[in-house]
Amino acid sequence: MTPRLLALFLLGLSLVARASGVNRPTRADLQKALELHERSVVRVIAPRRAGPGVIVGSAGQVLTAVDHVSLETTEVEIGGKRLPASVVLANAYLKVAVIAAPSGTYPSVPVKVLPDGLDGQWLIGVVPGRGKKPAEPFTAVARRDKQEPFVDVDLPFVPGSPLFDTQGRLVAVVVQRRPGGCRALPLSAVKLQLASAAAGTP
Repeated sequence: MTPRLLALFLLGLSLVARASGVNRPTRADLQKALELHERSVVRVIAPRRAGPGVIVGSAGQVLTAVDHVSLETTEVEIGGKRLPASVVLANAYLKVAVIAAPSGTYPSVPVKVLPDGLDGQWLIGVVPGRGKKPAEPFTAVARRDKQEPFVDVDLPFVPGSPLFDTQGRLVAVVVQRRPGGCRALPLSAVKLQLASAAAGTP
């Protein structure tokens, strides 16, 4: 990805104020998250592992778990087609990666970066259906993890899965399974890493 595209992507991850109220997501909120999931979640494929990722940039940037990528060869499956992808960011400590599909226009999700974190916020994730069963949205409250900047979610979402807020905006990505749930990384941490990469700092 060129520095210009990376800068545009960073602009897309704009900061917004913390949402007022902590009401449980409504049925309409769940439906919106499900529609976004079906439209923008893709499959990221490395030689030894594969898993979900979510399109976060209309130019083809995909956010996923670091386990699903390889510096040697990584592909992204979009609309039934496997496309080569380049690795923009891969951080083993944060367990997150950003890859870029070939130049084009893609259905990205709206994003929201909360500068104050996600502790106590309702999140919506989607569990893909098996066989003929449809995908289902589920809700959980994010709790601050002992290890910053992660949050814990008491639902077993797969690494690479997106987590949405009640307004249907991507706020975190699942990076690791844990007993009884999963660990997720807020977009604020992803933005910091991308800014460091754009500036050429480790």
